Amino acid sequence: QVQLVESGGGSVQAGGSLRLSCAASGVTYNRYWMGWFRQLPGKEREGVAAKNSDGFTKYADSVQGRFTISQDNAKSTLYLQMDSLKPEDTAMYYCAIRLFIGSVRWDDPGTFPYWGQGTQVTVSS
Repeated sequence: QVQLVESGGGSVQAGGSLRLSCAASGVTYNRYWMGWFRQLPGKEREGVAAKNSDGFTKYADSVQGRFTISQDNAKSTLYLQMDSLKPEDTAMYYCAIRLFIGSVRWDDPGTFPYWGQGTQVTVSS
């Protein structure tokens, strides 16, 4: 059974940094996309960054150059380093995984069956 547990959210002033972590367990497939999504109340969940098992990474245009996704395979942990944070980055952040590569969009949340519980990120101006 796949389980994802996020941590590392919090409150920070604009320009600051946070690092989110996602501890994964129960992942027995070696082909996957694993990523970070965020969501505001009443809004659709949007892709922030993702990384697949081949090492390929993708970023939303809004975070390109400010956020970095990485993975520690030994610890089965996915990270999201968020620098130069802006108030518009405020959201609930979720970790997700889908156990295939395929040709579907990396940022389509409907293709990710496994999700963590989310961690809140709040950036004040």
